[in-house]
Amino acid sequence: MPKSEPLNLEDAESPLKKLREGAGLSQQELASRIGVGVTTISRWERGASPAMMTIPQIRALCRELGVTFDELPDEFGPTGRSG
Repeated sequence: MPKSEPLNLEDAESPLKKLREGAGLSQQELASRIGVGVTTISRWERGASPAMMTIPQIRALCRELGVTFDELPDEFGPTGRSG
């Protein structure tokens, strides 16, 4: 039976970061557009804290990322999946 490799968080991908970069936004740009601090975006992308947002912030996030509410990932932090 092959050994499973331990999760390397540095190699894990954040769905939020992927969406943000796909929209051509820096962490600072996204933060200011949805009304949170840049450190909040960083914590979400690292999985250091869960996303806690108001409805207007969620709407702004969807608008800025170009996705619908249903397309938002359940977790913003690294998933550990590749490909």
